[in-house]
Amino acid sequence: MKFLDNLLDGREDQAYALLRIVTGFLFIWHGTQKLFNFPADFPYPLNPLMYAAGTIEMVGGALVMIGLFTRPAAFICSGTMAVAYWMVHGMNNFFPILNSGELSAFFCFAFLFIAVRGAGIWSLDK
Repeated sequence: MKFLDNLLDGREDQAYALLRIVTGFLFIWHGTQKLFNFPADFPYPLNPLMYAAGTIEMVGGALVMIGLFTRPAAFICSGTMAVAYWMVHGMNNFFPILNSGELSAFFCFAFLFIAVRGAGIWSLDK
């Protein structure tokens, strides 16, 4: 275990930057799917709330990924995922694995962590 400790010690900033970048990158594609049916068709009809969510996912994900206006963008993304969880998933069953809401819940708390921590290294905010 000493080897692993030596390998990973002092890499917190880089690991956090990768978490921020990858989380934003993955979030972008939820927005492009809703707004542009890319990279796959969105399976449900869109209403104004879904258009707003898609815009937040695409723009907010891009801002978080590049680290620009990171705290407000991540906070808005977190709130969007909280709303998505409770409006779409949470009323169907208590357990996220049964209501298919685990991705929304995970994004909600990942973005909340990013909002609290800020942009970090490898960001335009820096």
